[in-house]
Amino acid sequence: MPDEDVSHEAHEEEAYSRPDGPLAPGLYLVATPIGNLEDMTLRGLRVLRNADRIACEDTRQTQKLLNHFGIRTPTVSYHLHNERGRAEELLAQLRSGARIAVVSDAGTPAIADPGEELVRVAAAAGIAVFPVPGASAVLSALTASGLPAERFTFRGFLPSKPGERRSALEAVHAEMTAAAEPITQVFYETPHRIADALADVSAVFGPAHPVALARELTKLHEEFLRGAVADVHTKLTARDSIRGEMVLVLSGKLAAADPAGRASLGTAVKALMATGLDEKDALKQVARERNIGKSDAYREWQRSKSKR
Repeated sequence: MPDEDVSHEAHEEEAYSRPDGPLAPGLYLVATPIGNLEDMTLRGLRVLRNADRIACEDTRQTQKLLNHFGIRTPTVSYHLHNERGRAEELLAQLRSGARIAVVSDAGTPAIADPGEELVRVAAAAGIAVFPVPGASAVLSALTASGLPAERFTFRGFLPSKPGERRSALEAVHAEMTAAAEPITQVFYETPHRIADALADVSAVFGPAHPVALARELTKLHEEFLRGAVADVHTKLTARDSIRGEMVLVLSGKLAAADPAGRASLGTAVKALMATGLDEKDALKQVARERNIGKSDAYREWQRSKSKR
């Protein structure tokens, strides 16, 4: 009986060294474009054409991609709501020697998208798992952000509820404060929540904290907003509408002027007022966050106004 590791290596040889030959049996994680169809790789197209089945986050969305490239491989749904049950079904096919490709609606499977469960059970069963790299919103945003990319943490989507989102950001801030080296932070966010998320980042990290907001990556209206979080928030909320998928990148370096990474009190108050709070409520919130008296905060606020 052949050694399992040797058998796996043989599959890898077949998968990687014979671009025009048949696919080796196993599970293929195929990255798909996040906007620009030209980002579909040649290897990804070959795998999708020659797989026995394509497991899709949304079969309707994937069918548009397949139709564009003239691919007729059968598809099956594989999403967050049926991931566990479908994984067992697909595993049974993989055990019998099937070649199954997994795709999400856009980008790389298992990165804030379905795929992780199937990879886990396939790997545990000794099934060969082949990554087929390509487009990634995380890496695209990070590398073009202008912020350090050598050390970073991807944290998926921020919580949708305001209190939970603020708590999550405070936990991130605490981790960054304790870290030996700066670590850039990367989040996904939605158009209808991005303004509130930026306001919370401003409150927790300080209005001057450097960020980069990537919108509509690789698409016609691709855009990067870079700078202090308060400035990015102001630019974004001045628009009539906010559209497109978002990736938010936060500098891993906290401001040297304050151990907590905060800007001046005046800047903090103005940033909160830009989110819709009146002067009195903004001043009260900043005083509470900085654990200073209301009268002291008021005097500092007045001094900052006199310097304009």
